[in-house]
Amino acid sequence: MGVTRAALPPVLAIDAGNSKTDVALIGPDGSVLATGQAGGFQPPRTGVAAAVDVLAEALASAGLPAGGSGPVAAHVSACLANADFPVEERRLADEIGRRGWGRATAVHNDTFALLRAGLPPGAGPRGVAVVCGAGINCVGMTPDGRTARFPAVGRISGDWGGGGGLAEEALWFAARAEDGRGAPTELARALPARLGHASMASLIEAMHLGDVPAGRRHELTPVLFEVAAAGDPVALSLVHRQADEVVAMAVVALGRLGLLDEEVPVVLGGGVLAARHPELDARIAAGLAERAPRARITVVAAPPVLGAGLLGLDALGAPAEAHGKLRAHFG
Repeated sequence: MGVTRAALPPVLAIDAGNSKTDVALIGPDGSVLATGQAGGFQPPRTGVAAAVDVLAEALASAGLPAGGSGPVAAHVSACLANADFPVEERRLADEIGRRGWGRATAVHNDTFALLRAGLPPGAGPRGVAVVCGAGINCVGMTPDGRTARFPAVGRISGDWGGGGGLAEEALWFAARAEDGRGAPTELARALPARLGHASMASLIEAMHLGDVPAGRRHELTPVLFEVAAAGDPVALSLVHRQADEVVAMAVVALGRLGLLDEEVPVVLGGGVLAARHPELDARIAAGLAERAPRARITVVAAPPVLGAGLLGLDALGAPAEAHGKLRAHFG
């Protein structure tokens, strides 16, 4: 970039999810100097170094040097999917630090970006966030540095739902409805129709043989919500269970932090929750009203890289005006 040490922008914000990676270079006044995007970030599948190569691709797409020619920012604030355990955060921070993109590097699980983005302007780091996108996760934090979080690595850690999990459950019920083992449901017609098949039997065979790209399964989750909205009992039961899981995670996190009896934000985000499905929203609101009546729900639709940027500005003690300008950029 040809920038002098004194002229380094303060923050390189990175948000990396399973399906895409976003970066933003942030100036001292909170202005966004450059943005870039790359593919999904999946260190459990590719390994740490190859996953961080994807971050380098995002930097390159923003016109930033990613090859170790010197720092591009004073502080790298990276909020990353699959950084679920402290050892994973350390390994990722070490690899990002080795690339030399910043003088300092902080790595957080990507759910902390959602929480930070959803906190009211000027508020301290106090609240709980639940993300329900491809998967599901929840974190909470308080100003004294305490956190609450879950491993969130799938069924082995007790998780249920998210877009991928909902699609799998919908397929299971649809298959059993068609062959007679389960209750009738419109899902048995609607799911195969969405992917161009006449029956569940045809769709199951195509999936088994690898004729349906794995990425197309995400198309089934909106179908589930459409069928539920029309009153289908089976589909509605899955939507209700997803809502109950969101409530359970939020309530447990609030309880661990001693916040159940306090007015506190519960921030919701990720593709499933940001879509604002009425049945899902209503069930979550009712569940929180019963179990955490002082919780205040906020749904965040802004890109999570906003939260990574705000965390970076926090770390450097940036003024409130800088935070406000960054929020305004991302809407």
